[in-house]
Amino acid sequence: MTFPKTVLNKVNRIPDRGRYDKETIYPIIDEALICHVGFTENDQPFVIPTLHARDGDTLILHGAKASRMIKHVSDGNPVCIAITHVDGIVFARSVFHHSINYRSAVIFGHGKLIKKADEKMRALEVLTEHIAKGRWYDARLPNQKELAATSVARIEIESAAAKIRSGVPKDDKEDYDLPIWAGVLPIAPQYHSSLNDPVLAPNLMPPDYVVNYTRQKKTAT
Repeated sequence: MTFPKTVLNKVNRIPDRGRYDKETIYPIIDEALICHVGFTENDQPFVIPTLHARDGDTLILHGAKASRMIKHVSDGNPVCIAITHVDGIVFARSVFHHSINYRSAVIFGHGKLIKKADEKMRALEVLTEHIAKGRWYDARLPNQKELAATSVARIEIESAAAKIRSGVPKDDKEDYDLPIWAGVLPIAPQYHSSLNDPVLAPNLMPPDYVVNYTRQKKTAT
């Protein structure tokens, strides 16, 4: 349940904030709606934000068949994926010690294209359920034309690390007596009341998973 610490995934800056166990890393992945996929094409680096979902020890990405990112992943090239949650702004007494409370994960792996129709549909189900659990079973499923226009790739999570900062400011000892406010401003996502599509059919109410939407932390299963 722990990724080996290597040159690739080792946290070098403030190493005591590093975590390598799946119980820490996977909930960070699961709570996020967006990841950033890093790759290089013709010696040019790219970082693309995109929807993701975890299925066991793999990540699923999807996109148009012409997507440069999806083509790169589908060809089995290496990728680096980053995810970050901002939990608070840390106000210290000195400018130098201001910081952010955060939970981040960096994932390394190689991908491949999902070709079989049934596996592709299941992967799209995992992606849809990652957005809102229950939505796959309420919405119209992809038709053949939509499936043909969409590529889905699976990335084996070969290596990963989390880095977490939490808690109060850490000022220099001589600064603690300064008459300057210090503390943490917590940050958390807020979900507002849903807005109906203007052309929604009459008497249709938002489902419970919309009314009570949350990105609760999940286990590392």
